[in-house]
Amino acid sequence: MSRRHSAEKREILPDPKFGDVVLSKFINNLMYDGKKSVAESIVYGAIDILETKNIANDTSSDEESDGSEGKTGGLGLFHRALGKVRPKLEVRSRRVGGATYQVPVEVRSDRAMALAMRWVIEAARKRSEKTMVERLANEIADAVQERGAAVKKRDDTHKMAEANKAFAHYRW
Repeated sequence: MSRRHSAEKREILPDPKFGDVVLSKFINNLMYDGKKSVAESIVYGAIDILETKNIANDTSSDEESDGSEGKTGGLGLFHRALGKVRPKLEVRSRRVGGATYQVPVEVRSDRAMALAMRWVIEAARKRSEKTMVERLANEIADAVQERGAAVKKRDDTHKMAEANKAFAHYRW
């Protein structure tokens, strides 16, 4: 890790079908071995399945703004799912006087989005459906309804931060 400069953020181009930068980042995270067209077909197929599925539109008023206000259909469900998986708190290790403490800290918005994407993709890969398109569509549908492994991962992260809030004064 360089001490002089922080790495510059690369500009990511929006995806070709919907023109959405977040979806483009998700496709890049899903991609293996530079096979972007395969990753795009998986994500677009999952969004098509989400559009045909009938998922209850339970928009709650206490939900924070996740950028899905103007979007409808499968893309809107995708954004709502990521919004529900995003963590607000996490624990970071802090070494103080020979002991290591798990200190709860708030998660920056870009890191929260990256974690949400990573958790949804990991949970989809571990599912037992036949194709990755079905796995991803079902994981996103579960996340919208606040079920599934990705939401459980977020809840576990929040519980860990809550359990260690006694060490919050070690925050830096």
